[in-house]
Amino acid sequence: MLAVSSDTLTIRPFLPGDLNALLPLNNAAVPAVNELTAEDLLDLVNSALVCLVAVVDEVPAGFLLCLGDGTDYDSRNYHWLSERLSNFAYTDRICVDETRRGQKIGDALYTALFERFAGTGRVFVCEVNERPPNPGSMRFHSRLGFTEIGRADHGEKAVVFFKREAEPASGNKTE
Repeated sequence: MLAVSSDTLTIRPFLPGDLNALLPLNNAAVPAVNELTAEDLLDLVNSALVCLVAVVDEVPAGFLLCLGDGTDYDSRNYHWLSERLSNFAYTDRICVDETRRGQKIGDALYTALFERFAGTGRVFVCEVNERPPNPGSMRFHSRLGFTEIGRADHGEKAVVFFKREAEPASGNKTE
């Protein structure tokens, strides 16, 4: 299932040894994502549709954790999406090492996600913080073809929901 690879960047599924490298990446991204304990992150990975890991020079440099519809996930944003959509791949979090930003790692993670679910009819959804503001993520997701489908104000946080249409089947897809 190797989706994207170059001389130094590889995208692969989560491996058990990744937890200790991914937890600090997650927690460094607060408030764009919520802080997690190792147990919380492992629970999310275990309930995920897929957790893709970007590896640069054999070191995890980022990850994308995606949940499917029908998951028992206690998140008001996930519930908002579940009430309105079905057959989706929900990016709960995408985190890239601060020292690796600008190297297209986020693009590579999403490319691998889109390729993995090409031909399944799954739409891709996520939310981005509007308060506290995350303009970089807004631009990033818009550039990748996500469009706004709604908003929610949770008091301390406000989010914008995004959707990207399902990927058509590709002729060279391998499972």
